[in-house]
Amino acid sequence: MAKVSPVSIKYMIYASFRAEGPLEKPDVIGALFGQTEGLLGSDLEMRELQKEGRIGRIEVDLQIVDGKTVGNIEVPTALDKSETALIGASLETIDRIGPTEAEIKVEQIKDVREDKRKTIADRAKALLEGLDTDKDFGDFAKSVKEETRAAKIQEYGDEKLPAGDLSGEEVIVVEGRADVVNLLKNRVNNVIGMDGAKLPKEIAKLGEEKEITLFIDGDRGGKLIANNVIENAKVKYVAVAPDGKEVEELAGKEILIALRKKVPVSEYSKWNGNGMGKSSYAPRGVKETKEEVKDYDGDVKEAARGVYAKIKGTRVAALVDSNFDIIRKVGSREISRALERSKSGVLGIVLDGTATKTIMKVCGENGVKHLAATNFSDVEDTKINLISL
Repeated sequence: MAKVSPVSIKYMIYASFRAEGPLEKPDVIGALFGQTEGLLGSDLEMRELQKEGRIGRIEVDLQIVDGKTVGNIEVPTALDKSETALIGASLETIDRIGPTEAEIKVEQIKDVREDKRKTIADRAKALLEGLDTDKDFGDFAKSVKEETRAAKIQEYGDEKLPAGDLSGEEVIVVEGRADVVNLLKNRVNNVIGMDGAKLPKEIAKLGEEKEITLFIDGDRGGKLIANNVIENAKVKYVAVAPDGKEVEELAGKEILIALRKKVPVSEYSKWNGNGMGKSSYAPRGVKETKEEVKDYDGDVKEAARGVYAKIKGTRVAALVDSNFDIIRKVGSREISRALERSKSGVLGIVLDGTATKTIMKVCGENGVKHLAATNFSDVEDTKINLISL
């Protein structure tokens, strides 16, 4: 089996877990591979990624306390940060380890290269002080100056988000710390990073006070993050990195070009067909549920969040009727059977977890109009109203 060299590791996923019974390390490893299989498609299959050397040796540390197992998991990756975030989110869908119920929570995803970069920058500054500053240092001097600009990074708010100077009226929101560092190096100072896959409350608050431009990677992960931010914060413009590139790797000229090409959020949503508009009908050719389903005439998003507040932390799906009252609660793997057996019309489903391609397909086939979830593993064209919680 291929191994990831410590030199090539880019990110480390740190997760904790708790299980209701005694476990051994092989039980945990087996669950990571087995229960994420098929969630993210063949390109992000954990077992294959490890064979290819893009995911390294997974470390598990556990202990048994009063018959229950608690522990930590570390997953090193050489993937890009969006793919790493998707892998991390998929781990949280695991609800059993070995013979017992369990829960996994990703605590953080860390860019392990930051410590190396800081060491290099500090050493370069020390070396520069001992040299004749009248000499032409060429690219070396330029690099050190850029790192000095990047050193101006600060922590913003209670969530300690990586940021530059946010005193102006316009703020650029990027995905993570490495993106912030790159923009600061290239003299774009009014920037703040979300520092994770979930939307921080500080970003939503900034959207009420300042004009936000969301600057995302030019890949599938960037689109998923954009949909989540647009749904949950006030965003005015969206800028996208060139196709297949991450913001953290863009040159100065590429950054400026991408920011000049920013578009209003309404135009971005229309181009990308993110499926978040309200749908009042079932897809063509799809069988109806056993009773006619009338669309909800209130605020669908608020109603979905009200239901989510009742099931948060349970890792279950709530089937709701035309009044957004809960018909029944089921596990994510039981959604298909529950829809087939349901005697009442199911208007929507609120899921405390990740909505996979399979779940979206089942909802479409059964005339479900609204699907709310904390994450979406893969967004395809669909007539279902997708709501990010």
